[in-house]
Amino acid sequence: MLDFPRRRFLDRRMFLGDFATGVGGIALAALLAEQGLLAAGPDIGPDAPLAPRRAHFTPRATRVLHVFCTGAVSHLDTFDYKPELVKRHGQPMPGVDKLVTFQGENGNLARPLWAFKPRGQSGKMISDLLPHVAELADQLCFVHSLTSKTNTHGPGECYMSTGFTLEGYPSMGAWVSYALGSENRNLPAYVAIPDPRGVPQQGPSNWTNGFLPAVFQGTVFNADTPIANLARPESVAKDADRATRDLLKLLNDEHLKRHPQDTELSARIAAYELAARMQLSAPEVSDLSGESAATRRLYGLDDRNRILAGFGRNCLLARRLLERGVRFVTVYNGAFAMGEGALNWDGHRQIKSDYDRHGPILDKPLAGLLRDLKARGLLDDTLVLWTTEFGRMPTFQKGTQGRDHNPKGFTAWLAGAGVKRAFSFGATDEFGHKAVQDVVTVHDLHATVLHLLGLDHERLTYYHNGIQRRLTDVHGHVIKQILA
Repeated sequence: MLDFPRRRFLDRRMFLGDFATGVGGIALAALLAEQGLLAAGPDIGPDAPLAPRRAHFTPRATRVLHVFCTGAVSHLDTFDYKPELVKRHGQPMPGVDKLVTFQGENGNLARPLWAFKPRGQSGKMISDLLPHVAELADQLCFVHSLTSKTNTHGPGECYMSTGFTLEGYPSMGAWVSYALGSENRNLPAYVAIPDPRGVPQQGPSNWTNGFLPAVFQGTVFNADTPIANLARPESVAKDADRATRDLLKLLNDEHLKRHPQDTELSARIAAYELAARMQLSAPEVSDLSGESAATRRLYGLDDRNRILAGFGRNCLLARRLLERGVRFVTVYNGAFAMGEGALNWDGHRQIKSDYDRHGPILDKPLAGLLRDLKARGLLDDTLVLWTTEFGRMPTFQKGTQGRDHNPKGFTAWLAGAGVKRAFSFGATDEFGHKAVQDVVTVHDLHATVLHLLGLDHERLTYYHNGIQRRLTDVHGHVIKQILA
C-alpha cells in the first residue's frame, strides 16, 4: 500500500494544485527579473568577459584602491584615541579577572606608545606614528567599530579579502571585476601589488577568483617584479610566435562556437589575448622613469630606506594603474614571515621597535599617493579603502611589551568618491577593547564598497554548488551614515 507522500502523486487535484503553484512561481520569477528585482549576475559575453558593464544604479565611484596592512595594525596606537587608556595605564582592566586571548594571558592596560594630537581643521586625534597620513585627517572617513569573526591572521586576511574565513571564495576585487569589467582592454581589471618584502600570509587566497571564472582573478606584480611569463622567450622567433598565437586563436574560436557556455575556455582565450596586448602596455605602466623629481620625492622613491622606497614605487604604480582605467587595485603593506613583527604589523613582543620600523614605510608613500590622487582629480571617482585583518588589545601580553590579537573592535578608513570627509563613525569602549557603538562587520564594509560602485550586494550573485553565492554571504548592510 502506498504511503501518503507517494499517493499524492496519483491524486489529480493535488497534481493540478502543484502545477498551478509551479506556473505561478515561474511567472513571478519572470516579472521580478524584468523589473531587476531578482538576484542575478551580470550579462558577460564569452568573447569579451572583461568588457565594461553597467552598474545596478548610478555609482559614486568607478574604481577602488584597497590598501591592506597585514599583521593587524594596532588601532590604539594609530587612529583610535582613548584618554581612559592613558589615564589607567599600568592598571588591570576593570571587570576582568584573568584575560586570556590568542597567545595566552594578558597583563595590565598599556597606553599608546606614540602621542596623539588633534589634526587638521576637524581636530581628529591621530598618533605621531603616521605623521604624513595624519596631515590628511580632513580627507578621511573613519570606521572605529569594525569587528572580525576570527583572531587568526590567515583566516582574518581571507575574511577581509573575501568575506569568508575559509579559502576558496572570490575576493572583493574579483567580484568587482566580475560585475563591472574593465575600462582598459590592455591591462588587467584587477591587480594585486605585493609588498617589497613579500606576499601576505594567505598569498593568492587574498586575490583569488574562487569559483568565479578564472579571468576575474587578480594579476600579481609590483614595481620591482614584472608580470611573470609575459615576454616572448628569445629562443622563439617573432613570426613563429605570431603564427602560433593565430593558430591557437582559430582553434579556440572554433571550439568556443561549439561550446559557448565553456567559461573556462573563454577565460583562457581572454587571458591569452590580454597577455598579448600587455606585452606592450604592461612595461609602459611599470616604467616610472618619466615621473618628475617632485613626484619621486612625494612618494619617497629615493629614500635611503630601500623598503620604504620600494613601497613608494608600488604606490606610484597603483596610481598609474588607476589612472589608466584598472578597476580594482590592492596594495599590500607587510608580508608574511615566521617571527612576530619581523616583516609586518604583528606586534606581539616589542610593538615600539616593530612599529617604529614599519610606520615610516607605510606613512610617506601612502600619504603621497593620496595627495597625488587628489591633485590629479582621481579622488573624485576613486574609492580608497584602508584595512587590516583585525586590531590589537589595550593590554600588553603578560611578560612582553606587545599587544595580542583583538577581533572585537578595530579601525578602517575610507577616502575619496562617495564618502564623508573628516568624519568618524562608530566607537569602541573606553579602552578600545570592544566595539560598542554602531557595530560594523566586514560584510557591512563590503556592502558599502559595492554600493559606492553602484552595485546592490544582494543582487550581485553567482550560482555555485546549488547556492546563489555573493560577497556578503547572507549578511551585510550598507553603512549609510558614512555616505556623502
